[in-house]
Amino acid sequence: MTAIAAITRFTMLNYPTDAGTPVFDEKHYTPQAWQMVTGGGVEDNPGFGLVVHPPVGKQMIGLGELLFGYSPIGWRFTAAIFGSVIILLVVRITRRMTRSTLLGAIAGILLICDGVTFVSSRIGMLDIFQAGFVLAAFGCLIVDRDVVRMRLARADAEGRIALSQWGPRLGVRWWRFGAGVLLGLSTGVKWSGLYYIVAFGLLSVFFDVAARRAYGVLRPWAGTIVRDVLPAMYALVAIALLVYLGTWGMWFASEDGYDRYSVGNAIGTGGTWSWIPDALRSLWHNQGESLKFHEGLTNSAGNHHPWESKPWSWPMGLRPMLYYYADTGVTGCGQSVCVKAVMLIGTPAMWWLSLPMLAWGIWRTVTRFDWRYAAMLVGYLAGLLPWFLDLDRQMYFFYAVPLAPFLVMGLAITLGDILGPAPFARAPNGHRFLLTSERQSLGLLLVSLYVSIVIANFIWLWPILTALPITVDSWHNHLLLPSWR
Repeated sequence: MTAIAAITRFTMLNYPTDAGTPVFDEKHYTPQAWQMVTGGGVEDNPGFGLVVHPPVGKQMIGLGELLFGYSPIGWRFTAAIFGSVIILLVVRITRRMTRSTLLGAIAGILLICDGVTFVSSRIGMLDIFQAGFVLAAFGCLIVDRDVVRMRLARADAEGRIALSQWGPRLGVRWWRFGAGVLLGLSTGVKWSGLYYIVAFGLLSVFFDVAARRAYGVLRPWAGTIVRDVLPAMYALVAIALLVYLGTWGMWFASEDGYDRYSVGNAIGTGGTWSWIPDALRSLWHNQGESLKFHEGLTNSAGNHHPWESKPWSWPMGLRPMLYYYADTGVTGCGQSVCVKAVMLIGTPAMWWLSLPMLAWGIWRTVTRFDWRYAAMLVGYLAGLLPWFLDLDRQMYFFYAVPLAPFLVMGLAITLGDILGPAPFARAPNGHRFLLTSERQSLGLLLVSLYVSIVIANFIWLWPILTALPITVDSWHNHLLLPSWR
């Protein structure tokens, strides 16, 4: 699956460009990344663009530029790497959650055919990096859940469960520590990583409560509070904060980083907080200026963009994002007038089913206490619900890139429900064999048809995901909804 994903992500990666220059918001991030490569790892000239995001995403872009120079391949290389690795992560995470290699493979196929992650993997912007770090952190917590239950099972076998009303201590949990590191990196790409720190922290705590309850701990909630909450805060909050500060290391070490010496220039040297080191105070001022910029990007302040969208439209991809469009001097479509475009579109065969999938996931969580759906919902909703808190803010569909992996996980688990459990029988010689039923055959047929439809839908969208020359009529035919125009 990962190899197939890499082929799709890297094919014609250097195309399209704006006469050899970056397209869309690449115009902000790729010059900033190049300045990091050539200027000691920092951005010192806001004239290259708005220095309003933390450095990690631009550092990732800069790694590709370090290898291949300031070129389309250079500024898109690491995005394609992340876009391919995300497929691997989704396959393995879904496989671990469902204990089904088939469902893991289906999740991989679905994500390969997702237009949102596909386009985001082929452009030098930040969102694919945040999606990768968030998904990897989620995977670490899923592994941590299994490790915790394994340790409790060992304690149960050794008769240590009842030694304390709170249950046993669980020791050092390196996978949860790893999740904290990855969440810090996610926040180092965009501040919206903070939402995942909160959501995944709560998810980890509820995993621990469920595990202690499953193994008969007398007071599972109290045991989790006493044994697990503080270590969880250390791993998922304190470590994430330290990693975030660490991502500014080259800025701290620089002499010309933007806002590096705010103390004594933009802000005074005295006051209540003068005991804090000047470097941290300067960073705090820098972050405050970035926050002020973002807070000013509101519709009420007159900031409007023809392709902006609000979060209620994201689950179904009702308002996609046009990254590139050209209709002058374009040839190769077989007619006198041709167009080419790159549009960030969620493959309709998946994204248009997001609301039924979410409803089914909530139902299964409430009625069957199915932890797989609950975990998926936490990841999905952490990337969606916080944006409803400030609807006046200017927003875009590419904010929804981190939703895509959780969408396909939810769809794969739902398809597993359609398939049903695989019943096995045991022969007299001890060998197991599969008993197929009409219900299972029908389920397999439906799932196979659905996956085929998704693949066909992705192939049909391919021209407007990759800027292939097409006719004007074909371009209009691809715009299925009025809101896509």
